[in-house]
Amino acid sequence: QVQLVESGGGLVQAGGSLRLSCAASGSIFGINNMAWYRQAPGKQREFIATITSGGVTTYANSVKGRFTIPRDNAKNMVYLQMNSLKSEDTAVYYCNEDLWTTAWARRTNVYWGQGTQVTVSS
Repeated sequence: QVQLVESGGGLVQAGGSLRLSCAASGSIFGINNMAWYRQAPGKQREFIATITSGGVTTYANSVKGRFTIPRDNAKNMVYLQMNSLKSEDTAVYYCNEDLWTTAWARRTNVYWGQGTQVTVSS
């Protein structure tokens, strides 16, 4: 079994910063892509950022230049550094990982965390 646990959410004023963390544990042989998504009330879940195993990053236009997505392969951790936060960043943030559970697995599996709430007050 694989578990992803997010942490670091909370209440912050507009213009402030937060750093989210996502810890992966369980049967993990290797992690391909790591990503963050978010879902605001009444809206669909949307892509925020992703980082490949090689360190290539992609960001949604809405967060480009404000958010970064570093990862620590040795610890199976991915982070979301959020700067210059805006009220429209308020959402539940989810970690998403595409990983190999064993060395002999034929394909990767995708896992989601339970989410962490980020609220930005204006």
